Amino acid sequence: MALSELVSPVMNPLEIVHLSKSYPNTPVLRDVSLSVRAGQIMALLGPSGCGKTTTLRLIAGFEFPDSGTVAINGQVVASAAVRIPAEERRVGMVFQEYALFPHLSVADNIAFGLKGSKGEKLGRVMEMLKLVALPDVGERMTYELSGGQQQRIALARALAPQPDILLLDEPFSNLDVALRGQMRVEVRSILKQAGITCVFVTHDQEEALSLADEVAVMLSGRVAQVATPQRLYHHPATPEVAAFVGESNFLPGVAHGETVECILGRLPLDNSAYGSVTILIRPEWLQLNAQNSQAHASIAWREFYGHDQRIGIRLVDGTPLVVRSTAEADYAVGESVGVGIRGTVQVFLDE
Repeated sequence: MALSELVSPVMNPLEIVHLSKSYPNTPVLRDVSLSVRAGQIMALLGPSGCGKTTTLRLIAGFEFPDSGTVAINGQVVASAAVRIPAEERRVGMVFQEYALFPHLSVADNIAFGLKGSKGEKLGRVMEMLKLVALPDVGERMTYELSGGQQQRIALARALAPQPDILLLDEPFSNLDVALRGQMRVEVRSILKQAGITCVFVTHDQEEALSLADEVAVMLSGRVAQVATPQRLYHHPATPEVAAFVGESNFLPGVAHGETVECILGRLPLDNSAYGSVTILIRPEWLQLNAQNSQAHASIAWREFYGHDQRIGIRLVDGTPLVVRSTAEADYAVGESVGVGIRGTVQVFLDE
């Protein structure tokens, strides 16, 4: 095989080009292309069955594509003609269940698979324990650790061989809600300290937006949008992406360049548009009893969270909307309120 068949002209750590995969009578991936830069954390975000875990398995080498290519550090590791096995790809993997060996100590778990002398292995183990902020647990058994500690040890074991790419499969799904937020901060810090290129799979929007540098939204086996968390949330490419990433209100309207007319009045647009459109309004973009209120509604329900609150309102024509407001505002069910917009709104042209 010619060298040109093995080497990609692009030297990002991970390049996926026109990847497709089907199981018997079931297409799973359709023409997926992704590029991950050195040291970048990318999330594959999508609902169950969208193809995100299959993408991860194709990168790892656990499965092979029907068409398209996977290239790691410029070398094609999977294509119609190339099938480099998982153990030769220098890819680390942290599984959903962590897959730690219960009969081995923490130190032996991390050292498993490392090459070199006993002293070199011990040095690497201590380096990894320090990186994950657990320097004193090396002699303990893994079942003696908490869920968060086990996750960090699984991360340390995956990083110990110095892989080119690290893959994480639903990394926080086994943790209770209170621990997930803390672990997201800790894991991101560890990954950035290690300087590792990482791809992780999740169906949790909050997890993807808070941990990743870029998010690839996958819907029905395709990549619907790749963007930074901020751009993805504020400028989704389609109504489907907007509906999946964050809470959304949609209204019909007619755009007139810099403004759009709808039941809420004439609203400012973030980009000029003309004609029949669907308006995206995030709950926090709505304001109740503001000076710029153009419409009226009644309070239908209220959920108080302490730091903020979600409020359901019903416009005069019966249209329901969700508002996210500060915790200080106090509203009663049935109360009449004015409705306005903070900033601009986004629209999608109707087909």
